[in-house]
Amino acid sequence: MAKNLLIVESPAKTKTLARFLGKDFDIMATIGHIMDLPKSKLGVDPDNDFTVDYTTIKGKEKVLTDLKKACKKADKIFLAPDPDREGEAIAWHVASAIKNPKADIVRVTFNEITKSAVNDAINNPRDINMNLVNAQQARRVLDRIVGYKVSPFLWKTVARNLSAGRVQSVALRLICEREAEVLAFKPQEYWQVTAELETKKKDKFIARLVKIKDKTLAAPGDKGKTKTYIKSEADVKKHLTAIKKEDFVVSEIKESQKTKKPTAPFITSTLQQEAAKKYGFTAKVTMSIAQQLYEGIEIGKEGQIGLITYMRTDSTRISNEAIGTVRDYITNEYGEEYLPNKPIQYGKKKSSQDAHEAIRPTYMDHSPEKLKKKLTPRQLKIYTLIWNRFVASQMNPAKYKVISVNIDAGDYLFRVSSQKIIFDGFLKVYNVEKEEDESNGNGDSYENLPKLSEKDLLNLLKLNKQQSFTKPPARFSEAMLVKELEAEGIGRPSTYASIISTLKDRKYVELEERRLHPTELGTTVNKILVENFPNIFNVTFTAEMEKDLDLIEEGTDDWIDVMKEFYSPFMETIDSLKGKEKAIKESMEEKTDQKCEKCGSHMVIKWGRNGRFLACSAYPECKSTKPLPEEEARSKTDQKCEKCGSDMVIKSGRFGRFMACSGYPECKNTKPVTMGIKCPKDDCEGEIVEKQTKGRRLFYGCSKYPKCDFASWDTPVKSACPACKHPYMVIKVTKAKGEFYRCPECKHEVTEKPKEEKANA
Repeated sequence: MAKNLLIVESPAKTKTLARFLGKDFDIMATIGHIMDLPKSKLGVDPDNDFTVDYTTIKGKEKVLTDLKKACKKADKIFLAPDPDREGEAIAWHVASAIKNPKADIVRVTFNEITKSAVNDAINNPRDINMNLVNAQQARRVLDRIVGYKVSPFLWKTVARNLSAGRVQSVALRLICEREAEVLAFKPQEYWQVTAELETKKKDKFIARLVKIKDKTLAAPGDKGKTKTYIKSEADVKKHLTAIKKEDFVVSEIKESQKTKKPTAPFITSTLQQEAAKKYGFTAKVTMSIAQQLYEGIEIGKEGQIGLITYMRTDSTRISNEAIGTVRDYITNEYGEEYLPNKPIQYGKKKSSQDAHEAIRPTYMDHSPEKLKKKLTPRQLKIYTLIWNRFVASQMNPAKYKVISVNIDAGDYLFRVSSQKIIFDGFLKVYNVEKEEDESNGNGDSYENLPKLSEKDLLNLLKLNKQQSFTKPPARFSEAMLVKELEAEGIGRPSTYASIISTLKDRKYVELEERRLHPTELGTTVNKILVENFPNIFNVTFTAEMEKDLDLIEEGTDDWIDVMKEFYSPFMETIDSLKGKEKAIKESMEEKTDQKCEKCGSHMVIKWGRNGRFLACSAYPECKSTKPLPEEEARSKTDQKCEKCGSDMVIKSGRFGRFMACSGYPECKNTKPVTMGIKCPKDDCEGEIVEKQTKGRRLFYGCSKYPKCDFASWDTPVKSACPACKHPYMVIKVTKAKGEFYRCPECKHEVTEKPKEEKANA
């Protein structure tokens, strides 16, 4: 019997696929890309139609060797990496590398890992789509050229080892521009007024002042001739005095019914946004969990099965088969009143590639409730989100009874409203989370207002005034940034998570209270890039380039022509900056009033590989340097020198950080940096300190070594585990999760930065 070989991207899928396909198939995994551009050189020849020099990725040699051996024994080879541009490129690289002329090599894709979807793909193979390959190749070459040409410019103008990414730098620009708006914002004062009122039957409620002399009250800055606001406390007191003289009369009661429609099933961006708002998950964490659910989870007798469809998609489209199963589920679970007469269709965005379905469960008989014990807490959260959103997307709208009551008080109009659900509809299953700045706090609303009639005279119990200030635009959360990137056409579903994680890994941005703040380094890099490459690192250019990549995928544009159109003006910009790096670097220096302790010249602030520092302006004649005052303050510790009693400070040397006496050079006492954490070994009186291997790799060990042999590669953080109260946690970093914190005792994990920072860091 002919032997078939199926090659997938992730080894996590192999067990599920083997159960579907049986003994006639061998299944192997590439474990991601096997070929890429070389790290040591550009790897692209712009003078020869952008010929690309692909090499085997370091560490993938054995994978490729094993694939080649297996391919020699196969009669038919099915290439089944993920169904997107990256997957198509992996399939192409594998086909190019194995070079087996005897075997029939075909491409297969499936949007969900179910038996029917997989068998359908096997029965309907196709050729590798070179339009998809070329679109991915164009993106990779673009990113490589920009990175390799612009990064050295940053090295010469800011500091060594910095890097510039074509798309990430535009995301950084958005964050920096929002930060500039926040810092430049000047709050404006305004006042709001509410009235505590009482009916003849002694029922009490609160109404808000909404108009003064037919002008609507609004926050300062709201445009319109018919709008006004109360500017000061003096003004509000005058209004309160006038209002107290008036009678409060119900002038109008409006009753209406409104509906709230369900939202579309998840696409990549909306899943990332909702998981961030509801659970505080980073985009990277969300995609990692979704990947696990897609590739397959062991659920018992059925073995390992894929629980959701492909999680990198920009389409809200749902297959007819899936719509049929979810409509049956809604009828059986909630009743016919919750089921629309016809399936709900959601509109397609202009920028949508529509290559895959929306993210949805693959089986409607595997509800989150049934899988509680089979999924990790995080997997259950993401699966429940996807399940509920999908089910709700095909349910009837919610219905509300709305009552709005206007109350006249002379020239002043007060308003109170009532909103009551009369049919919960899709809300029975799902409601969209909102960020703090997305919430609408206008007006006072009651579910059950007192019985009111027009011309009712009300008794004023009390007037309340509240001072408010206009707020600056909100800094981006990860969810908000993904939403902005999608709206601007920057990046694609597969890139949102990597864009944000790259910015954090490069220390260009920091996450504080779930908001992205540009670091000083990020602000400086953005300033350099925007000033010197205004036509490259901007929203419009990047969005247009995404459209060009889409046209390459569609076969409308040739990828080499797109590259040529980009390359010439780009290199003109690069060439125009040659020789200007020194002047640009010097223009970034900041003069200070401090004098050099050695020669008396002024000190200036410069950038180096370890950040900003003070240097003598007479360099190179005088090479005196010192930390900035704020850095110096951060370097102070609460420890005293054992030899002279002076304060110990943290310094950096060729072998890393160390603690030194501030009385240097009179006292030259030094010792390792302590983390302020007691050694966890029983009966040890030492504490954890920073150390380095002979190869200068940082690790953490006990100060009582060699008496105590405690050692750890993980950075300890002086913050107790919230689960087991272990005295410290450690920082972990993985490709899938990014940076997170784990308890070394009970393995509990948290994504938020612990409140108490490690000592002396």
